[in-house]
Formats: sequence, C-alpha cells, structure tokens
Amino acid sequence: MPVGRQANGNTESVDNYLKAIFYLGGPEGLRVTIKALAVRLSVAPASVTNMLQKLAAAPAPLVEYERHRGVQLSSPGKRRALEVVRHHRLIETFLYEVLDYPLDEVHDEAERLEHFISERFEERIAAKLGHPKIDPHGHSIPTMEGEMAARDSMLLADVVQAGTFVIDSVSDRDVHNLRLIEACGITPGATLRVKKGASSGGYSVTVGRSPKAFELSRDVAQDVRIVPLPKA
Repeated sequence: MPVGRQANGNTESVDNYLKAIFYLGGPEGLRVTIKALAVRLSVAPASVTNMLQKLAAAPAPLVEYERHRGVQLSSPGKRRALEVVRHHRLIETFLYEVLDYPLDEVHDEAERLEHFISERFEERIAAKLGHPKIDPHGHSIPTMEGEMAARDSMLLADVVQAGTFVIDSVSDRDVHNLRLIEACGITPGATLRVKKGASSGGYSVTVGRSPKAFELSRDVAQDVRIVPLPKA
C-alpha cells in the first residue's frame, strides 16, 4: 500500500488525524466536523483547524478542507489512512494470537507501533498469521492494495425487538467496556440472544448456549455490532 511517508510529510500526528477522519467519515467518506475531530483526538478545535489547513495546503494534499463544511480525506489521504489501519489491525492480531496479549491490551500497543513498521515487516506479519481478514475485535483488515470488505452490521444499541444475532465485532474505544464485554463471553462469531426490558434501559442478553443472562447498559451496547440471524 505504497504511500510514501517522506513524500507526504507524514508523521505520527498526521497519521492519527487521517485515521480519525477515516473512522468518523465511515465507509461513505462523509465530511467530518471540526468539533467531532477535536473530541475524537482530545485536542482543541483551533489546533484541529490549523492541522487541517496544513494538510490541505501540502503539495500532495491529504485532505479536502473547507471552512464551515468540515473535512474529508483526499485519495492519497485515504490510502495512507487505510495503510495505518492495516498496520494497526495486523499488529493487534499478532499480539493476540502469537504473543498471547489480553484483548484489552492490544489496542494501546498497536497504537504505538502502527506508524513505524516497514512494508517488509507488515508482509511478514500477514504471512505468519495466514493473511487474516479480521482482527481479534472482528474488524476488517484492509488488504495490501488498500481495499477493505464492507460489513453489513448494526449496533446492539439500535435493537428495538428481541431476537437472535451473530456478534460481528466489538469496539476497542473504551477499555472498561471491552473488559466487561469479554467477561460476558461476547466475542466475534458467537450467538447473542437479546431480550428487551433491562431495568436500566439497557439490554438483557445471553451468549451462545449459556442460559446465564447479562445486563448491558446502553453505553456498552454502543460498543457491540451484530448481524441478525434469519428467522427459520
């Protein structure tokens, strides 16, 4: 996924901006507001504006920025964002499957390493893992060519009726939530049965064949993506 680091002046900070815009803009590449980007990166809106102006004014612009209209990635910016996402998710998978890292620790380690691995190292990791398509959280891993499979899933928090689902992925945005999710056995590929009516306004769920019910808050439910099972 060759987007030259030196040629585009990429730094760790720039990579983080590109990745945040990619996540917030979603598969459609929607425009992202300064406020949303500032919250995601935990920086002041003025600092976000300053960085975006620099990225948009570069000889090979990584973003398309217009005042009051927000920002979206340019084609080179999207390629670089996908490269960093690929690095991150491959590293997470390597840490989890080969080095036996706990699931709630792989994200932070990958955040530190994702910017600096070479393409050769990336290829060796992928080959060692058998060229995986998803990471331990269930998220798609972009290919070397910068393509990423679309995932047709929904948030558990958007479920309005009882039903049976397959867990698609879990978010790593909140370590506390991730630990709780893992303790409940909520992992990609497992079956999740949902019953409405948790006392806190959340969800009562069972996982797999276990009859044990877990009460999940709406905040935790925001971190679980699921796919409905077709009715028999």
